[in-house]
Amino acid sequence: MAQNQQSTPALTPTTTTTPGAELLQAQAELWCHMFGYLKPMALQCAIKLGIPNTISRHGGAASLSELCAALPVAPSKRTCLSRLMRLLATMGIFREEKKTTTQGGEEDQEGSYTYHLTAVSHLLVDDDDGGHPCLSAFMAFAAPFNVVASLRLADWFENDGGAAAAAETPFMMAHGTSFWGVAGRDAKFAADFYASMRADSRFVAQIIVSECREVFAGVNSLVDVGGGDGTMAKAIAKAFPHVRCSVLDLPQVVDGNGMLGGEGEGTVEFIAGDMMVFIPPADAVLLKFIFHDWGDEDCVRILKQCKEAISTREPKGKVIIIDTVIGSASKRIFEEAQLLMDLNMMVLVPGKERDEKKWSKMFIDAGFTKYKICPILEPRSLIEVYL
Repeated sequence: MAQNQQSTPALTPTTTTTPGAELLQAQAELWCHMFGYLKPMALQCAIKLGIPNTISRHGGAASLSELCAALPVAPSKRTCLSRLMRLLATMGIFREEKKTTTQGGEEDQEGSYTYHLTAVSHLLVDDDDGGHPCLSAFMAFAAPFNVVASLRLADWFENDGGAAAAAETPFMMAHGTSFWGVAGRDAKFAADFYASMRADSRFVAQIIVSECREVFAGVNSLVDVGGGDGTMAKAIAKAFPHVRCSVLDLPQVVDGNGMLGGEGEGTVEFIAGDMMVFIPPADAVLLKFIFHDWGDEDCVRILKQCKEAISTREPKGKVIIIDTVIGSASKRIFEEAQLLMDLNMMVLVPGKERDEKKWSKMFIDAGFTKYKICPILEPRSLIEVYL
């Protein structure tokens, strides 16, 4: 005789959040934070392997098998590529599409997934002829130095400094010298840094010259302070041929530049000097990502030099600042980007990002009377400052 068997009741889905569910949600969030360091590492891996470029060369979409065939991945590691791509797709770097394919009667795992470029990964393609900006160099800059420095963050908070100059920033605690000190002694670090700034300047310049043309109305001369190799100034000179553009930077940066303008670029003049001491006269003084490197007192010193540079150009003289204004974000993603950049500056240099109140105080302390903030470059803003 068959024995009676009790059937297990089916689990009924519920929308009620239990205390256990809340704990599990919290644990999952902690996992994401704990292992979140792998996100930039995975992204840098994709850039170094050339994944965005490879997908672009396949028309914007490539199967896993096509990626395996084209990328410099060892045969024994090809089965691991799908795991990397799966995370990058979850991050929104690529879009994953699954297709049902068979090979020899069995599902072909490599051929069943296709990865598409997204708006994010399109910014990482550097072999496209469409003239779009590429931020691969910006994303790949100096990760080992920055990561090691960030690991000293708790030690830095616990150390009140005193006579120990090495405690000025977590970067100095980790490397024994400042960010700029490492740039002066490590040629690769310096080259990577300037490549990252060049990539960022191309990106910003494309937006500035197309969507902020009114900023340059009535401007006949402009000096880009700390403009490096002149990427931004050249883009402005090309878009506005009537504007005489120059770049002020330290002698070691200016050496070898002179009067330059490559094919398809505007011509700019390079001037060696120290922005803390003197800025050449011009209708407009441009400073992109300069002030967040410095403390408030140094920023006021720079602003006073800017004021002197435009003081003879009234009423059209002005200072153009491209930097972050904390609290101006229109979306959460922009706010998070601003706060991450602020923490990044705290780790690397004695600078910081600022809210409008702090910006306003610096402008007043330097002798300016009015300013206008336009968040067109979110998460950064374009700030125009007037006498």
